[in-house]
Amino acid sequence: MRRYFIYFLSCLLLVATLTTTAQRKPKSRATLEREKRENLRRIQEANRILEQTRVQKEASLGELNAIKEKITVQKGVIRNVSSELHYIEKDVKKTEHLVTSMQSDLEKLKAEYALMIYSAAKTTNSYNRLMFLFASESFNQFTMRLRYLRQYADARKAQVAQINRVTKNLNQELNTLTEQQQEKQKALEKQLAEKRSLLNLKGQQDQVVQKLSKQEEELRREVARRQQSVRKLDNLIADMVREEIARAARAAKAKSAADARAGKTSSAETKVETNKVSMTPEMAMLSSSFAGNRGRLLWPVGKGFISHRFGKHAHPVLKGVVIENRGIDIQTSHGEAARSVFDGKVLTVASVPGMNNIVMIQHGDYFTVFAKLKTVSVSEGQTVSRKDVIGTVYTNAEGTTELQFQIWKNSSNLNPESWLAPQ
Repeated sequence: MRRYFIYFLSCLLLVATLTTTAQRKPKSRATLEREKRENLRRIQEANRILEQTRVQKEASLGELNAIKEKITVQKGVIRNVSSELHYIEKDVKKTEHLVTSMQSDLEKLKAEYALMIYSAAKTTNSYNRLMFLFASESFNQFTMRLRYLRQYADARKAQVAQINRVTKNLNQELNTLTEQQQEKQKALEKQLAEKRSLLNLKGQQDQVVQKLSKQEEELRREVARRQQSVRKLDNLIADMVREEIARAARAAKAKSAADARAGKTSSAETKVETNKVSMTPEMAMLSSSFAGNRGRLLWPVGKGFISHRFGKHAHPVLKGVVIENRGIDIQTSHGEAARSVFDGKVLTVASVPGMNNIVMIQHGDYFTVFAKLKTVSVSEGQTVSRKDVIGTVYTNAEGTTELQFQIWKNSSNLNPESWLAPQ
């Protein structure tokens, strides 16, 4: 029994090892090239946003967020360069092995050729070729000796040709090796430069944190204002969802009663749930389509990065202060348009102090909320399509342009990051 148990454990360890190996499979060069282009785009975007925040104020949370985004991208750049270096080193080792093998083959060919020349010289000194041929005892023997001499001469020529071919190929591989070693050196220099850039960014981050730490009272007031604004927004969303649930319930109940009077259904009262939206077939189809696009939804802005993630997080400067985010904040460029992430109907347009203009769009029993809007270009009851512009994002006094985006299902708050398509 003990033997079988040990065998079973060995199998589990083998499976775990194979799984880990599969997970560590290196990325392809095409994937690395795509990541390189994406990192470059994100760095350029973060640089642009960072410069816009610095115009208004020397140090701000918006500037700190932009620097953090650059640090995140910079780490990705370093990983990308390291992966490229891994491929180059593999190529160098492969070429070095090939060169060593070809050099060995060439030495063998030259040694064999030298032996052939030596044997030919000995034969020439010992026998005259003509005498060798005419000493044949028969015509058949003469023919065989002549064929032997010709084959021997052809073998020497073939050996020379083979030596020339191997020498040519060897020189090509040596050139390739030189190019690969130069490429490796450039990659190492780039890796070093990117690491220096990362250290520089971390230095900038520390400087901004130090400056912001001197503004502790102002930051605490800002946190208090934000919490108050969040509560008001939460109340607004909760009220709107409750109203929509109640309205849908009333509509469903009225339809049920009308159907009963018309004899379409039984006269028994239809049960209507009070914690979720009662949907028509069209709404149910829209809701199902929205749910089916989880992880593929359009970003609510064309460019930008997530500056504050969903859930509870420590304040980036104030010690012991925890901030809860019902959605995600996306920092973007000045004047950036906010757009609908999916087909739906505008449920409400409102204004909340500290959150500016609010737009709430219904997608069946799902709701998307856009806060911190400067302008609004839609109205309540309006049908919108995916990518329709609903307004522009607000820029605060510090020069930070940031959109608050939330997703709800009935009265349940969802993490938008898991719903949006990868950037």
